[in-house]
Amino acid sequence: MDKIIAFATEYGVIFYLIFISSLAFVVTVYDKIASKRLTEYRTRERTLLLVSALGGSVAMMATMLLIRHKTRHTKFMIGIPLIILLQVAAIWALLHFDVINVV
Repeated sequence: MDKIIAFATEYGVIFYLIFISSLAFVVTVYDKIASKRLTEYRTRERTLLLVSALGGSVAMMATMLLIRHKTRHTKFMIGIPLIILLQVAAIWALLHFDVINVV
């Protein structure tokens, strides 16, 4: 049981980031397709920003730039880089103040 807990705590963050980044990619691509064909089934902007804030910000920003989606919206072109900066600052603070330890 201890090995399972150690594995989950050690690799859980990596698996979570892979999951949330994949979700950010899929949601962004889906919204791009829906914007052209399924106008009534669009993804809400707050949902896109929430996925970004939950850890998918880098993947979402890269996907947006790659497929040219939401690149004219100030909310996204300023908001997502701001979310990335806040996430980096939070990680730095957690590491700097020894809240989390990296081996």
